[in-house]
This record gives sequence, C-alpha cells and structure tokens, in this order.
Amino acid sequence: QAQLVESGGGLVHPGGSLRLSCTASGFPFPGYTMNWIRYVPGKGIEWISEINPTGGRTNTADSVKGRFTTSRHNAENTLYLQMNSLKPEDTAMYYCAKCPISGRFPCPQTQAASPGTQVTVSA
Repeated sequence: QAQLVESGGGLVHPGGSLRLSCTASGFPFPGYTMNWIRYVPGKGIEWISEINPTGGRTNTADSVKGRFTTSRHNAENTLYLQMNSLKPEDTAMYYCAKCPISGRFPCPQTQAASPGTQVTVSA
C-alpha cells in the first residue's frame, strides 16, 4: 500500500526559504510521476508542480514558477520542493501525491491521501 509522508514545513518570514520532503514507501517510487499540491482553508486545493519518473522534466504552476523547484532522489524514494522567496500567500498545508498510473507524464493530481506539512509565511 502506497504511503507518503511530508516533512520540512514550519514558520518562515517573507522572503525566506524552506525545503519540503516527501518520503515514499509501498510502491516503486522511481516509476511514478509525483506532484506537490497545497490547501488553504477557504480557498481550496491548488496544484503546485509535478515531476516525471526520472526527474528530468517538471511542470510548475505560474503562481510559484521561478520561486519553487521540484526534484526527486529515486534511490532514496524522496521527493523535494525547494521554496524560495516565500510570500504570505504561500501559507498552506502542503501535500505530495502520486500519479495513479506508472510512467504517465504529465499526470497532475489535485487530491492527496497523506498527512501534509504546514507552511506558514508571516512576519
């Protein structure tokens, strides 16, 4: 059974940086496109980014393009989200999500089944 666990969230000042991690288990991680999504109460789910199985291709939402970078380390079954130049509007619960179909890319997802990690950007 696939399991995803996010970490790395916290409180950061505007302009600061954080790196989120998503550790995967229970499925062959290197075979799947992975996504980052975020949820803000009252605003809903926003898709952030996706990365193909090999890590060579990414797609990123315009709202974070140029500030957020998605990467993966397949040997360690880990997905990353490097977040720079953080803004208060980046405050959200962040989740990772796997594409349900092996090898498919693009495969954007807007649902998560993992605990998430809270990111709060505030002065």
